[in-house]
Amino acid sequence: MTHNVVFLDRDSLPVPVPVFGFPVHYREYPATASEQLAAHAAGADIVISNKVPLSREAIAALPELRLVAIAATGYNHVDLDACRERGVAVCNIRHYGDHTVAEHAFMLMMALMKNLPAYQRDVAAGVWSQSRQFCHFGAPIREVRGATLAIVGSGGIGGRLAQMARAFGMEVLFAERKGATRVREERVPFDEALARADVVSLHCPLTEETRGMIAQPELMAMKPGAILINTARGGLVDEADLVAALKYGQLGGAGFDVLSSEPPSPDNPLLKARLPNLIVTPHVGWASGEAMRRLAAQLVANIEAFVDGRKVNRLI
Repeated sequence: MTHNVVFLDRDSLPVPVPVFGFPVHYREYPATASEQLAAHAAGADIVISNKVPLSREAIAALPELRLVAIAATGYNHVDLDACRERGVAVCNIRHYGDHTVAEHAFMLMMALMKNLPAYQRDVAAGVWSQSRQFCHFGAPIREVRGATLAIVGSGGIGGRLAQMARAFGMEVLFAERKGATRVREERVPFDEALARADVVSLHCPLTEETRGMIAQPELMAMKPGAILINTARGGLVDEADLVAALKYGQLGGAGFDVLSSEPPSPDNPLLKARLPNLIVTPHVGWASGEAMRRLAAQLVANIEAFVDGRKVNRLI
């Protein structure tokens, strides 16, 4: 049997995709807008999507669809209930970027603990050149050794980050789910973790339960001068509240690789803020060459497993 495979947003994965090991009619599109979806995916029994939304209506319009292969870990853009009802399998990519995303989070944390952006700005503005001594004392500089890191999300990325932090002499806390009535072994209540942490790093999925989990009350509960890192999903944090906490000095810094809407509007509060203690990177924490090649290989392996009748990395 020859399968019809369509990659809806091929430009989102800028590495070669391995050759499929089964008869296939394969086509790909650089990107797919919502109004193009029906035409691009017409006749496909296997659809690959990184971030192209697959709503209930879109799935209903593809009667031959049998598998949605997500070319990423996050799956909030796919209506799983609709897929389940129509007998459409869904798989995603797992653990391909654990180390590289943890590295990115750690990099953001280190840069903010040392206030690197503020010092870069001062040097560019000529402040050091005007100093009366050999150095320029500006924004506060802190050591990570002895600092406390609270990790929200205990999956592969959170675990890798914990290893890195401990190697640098940090105390690591894993926060329990917000609002949980029972605290699991080796977890700390969510509110307690926020209150104790010098750095809070988010590594949990975006769901209805986690959307907006960090807003003004949580930011005010954090230590004055604490740092917030988000390499997970932008919707976890209220961005306007975050900017306010930075401007009024409640937070010492924030490092974000994700925003609530991507690509973001120029009016996004984090893009407009231009603060020396705020670092925003364009959702590239996952994008090392090594990680992207692992992703591509796993994507093909997931699809081949489905064709062979095996369940690998299946959500449904």
